[in-house]
Amino acid sequence: MIDHDTIPDAIKRRRLLQGLGGAGIAALAGCSGSQQTNSGGTLTLAQVKSPLEFDPIVLNDVPSSQVASQVFEGLYTYNKGIDVVPQMATSEPEVKNNGKTYIVEMKKGPKFQNGDPVTFEDIKYSFEAPVKEETENAAELNMIKSISKVGKRKIKFDLKYPYGPFMNALTWSIVPKSVREKDKGKFNKKNPVGSGPFKFDSWQEGNMAKISRWDDYWGEPVPNLAGIEFKPVEEPTTRLTSLQTGESDVIEEIPPKLWQQVKSMGDAKIASVDGMGYFYLAFNCKNGPTADPKVREAIDYCFDMDQAVSNFVEPSGVRQYSPLPELISKKWGMPLKEWKNIPHGKNIDRAKTILDESDSVPDNWNANIIVPPDDKREQLGVTVANGIKEAGYNANVQRLDWGAFLDKYVSGNPNDYNMYTLGWSGTPDPDAFTYYFFTKEAHGTTDGTYYNGINKQINQARRSADRQKRKRLYKNAITKMLNDRAHLPAYNLKNSFGMKNDVNGFEAHPVLSFVVATNYTNASIGSQ
Repeated sequence: MIDHDTIPDAIKRRRLLQGLGGAGIAALAGCSGSQQTNSGGTLTLAQVKSPLEFDPIVLNDVPSSQVASQVFEGLYTYNKGIDVVPQMATSEPEVKNNGKTYIVEMKKGPKFQNGDPVTFEDIKYSFEAPVKEETENAAELNMIKSISKVGKRKIKFDLKYPYGPFMNALTWSIVPKSVREKDKGKFNKKNPVGSGPFKFDSWQEGNMAKISRWDDYWGEPVPNLAGIEFKPVEEPTTRLTSLQTGESDVIEEIPPKLWQQVKSMGDAKIASVDGMGYFYLAFNCKNGPTADPKVREAIDYCFDMDQAVSNFVEPSGVRQYSPLPELISKKWGMPLKEWKNIPHGKNIDRAKTILDESDSVPDNWNANIIVPPDDKREQLGVTVANGIKEAGYNANVQRLDWGAFLDKYVSGNPNDYNMYTLGWSGTPDPDAFTYYFFTKEAHGTTDGTYYNGINKQINQARRSADRQKRKRLYKNAITKMLNDRAHLPAYNLKNSFGMKNDVNGFEAHPVLSFVVATNYTNASIGSQ
């Protein structure tokens, strides 16, 4: 059992690697209400990378979740935006005990694709397994103290402490206990069974994953699509070519340089929405010159982040001025105008003066900037390095593979890095974009800054069910962090898809990446 204050080291790989595409993950399936035609057609979707596994208890990557989220579903899901709504539950949970108890009533009728009903034991098992098995997902659910049954269809979740973001945790996917326990390996890669509107057919790693419509789906709507074929096409121009030739009906993640080409195709269109992501430049606040806030301010004067995002990210992404995606900031009423005015524009003279006067910066300083294997983040690192050079110092940008990067950026050793560029994706709550960066619990696991300026406020906000109190704590904490420049927020990527004109009802989603069968849309191929 992992203590609730402990983050497994491996969780860093999960969320940070999600940041590759900016796509969030969560439970996804059909909600009630949409009229279906079952018009058939199999949709071919070109993914950025191949799925690796399909068991939601253990899976940790976006491509896998894009497949699994069609097969599995949860007690709750997300509406067209970022609000949590019932899926297998009848209504919002009853919250008691000052936010430490949630009581959920389950609908009559949910069943798995093998015909078995979804039971209390399946739900209890699904929420407890990640913690008991010490998977990389444990930190998402280990605030739960106990799960018990109340009457025929009510489930009571008792928490160890009031946990503000728990509604997002309730979107967790439900698996059939008996099937998974019989053979976990087979369940993960050969025969995953869920209660969602699509059944798993087959998978060849690096080649293809196939799912098909479950005609006996317990809920509504039954999908129009007969099935979806997911194929990995890592190279962006090759993905575009597959759309142009008709080999793919939909391609994901349109890079900035290819955006206009897709837009100008006569037989294609773009679906996009700002995702639940956050990309940033971070500083080593533990050791070395960048542990000095004045040095970090000087770096902010070395370049113009607005211009960098315009040059390297738009229109595939948008400028972001805090750790919180704009959808979250607006929903919570955060001071966006105030935060937007905190970054400096480029002023090399001011940067040089600060660096020259700093006792923390040696005359021969060679700033070490490490970046992961991503062009946009490497270009940001190079932009920063060029500004430092203009200010009279040297800077080196190292592009590392993911393994080397993830080992190095959390060392706190200035010989390893003074700065790094990174990305993150999370659930639509401020906790997901603060706790994993700015608390002592996260140091050396998901956080390589070792910044301690707002640790207390973030932990207080995490352990409160009072939304107004949480808002005040997050507002004050983020404002202080931005002024202290532990991070320089950069951008958020869009969940973007290019698709043929005959694809209807396929929609990009801020949390779920995309949706194909919900109460507000039901995808199909062909004329309507």
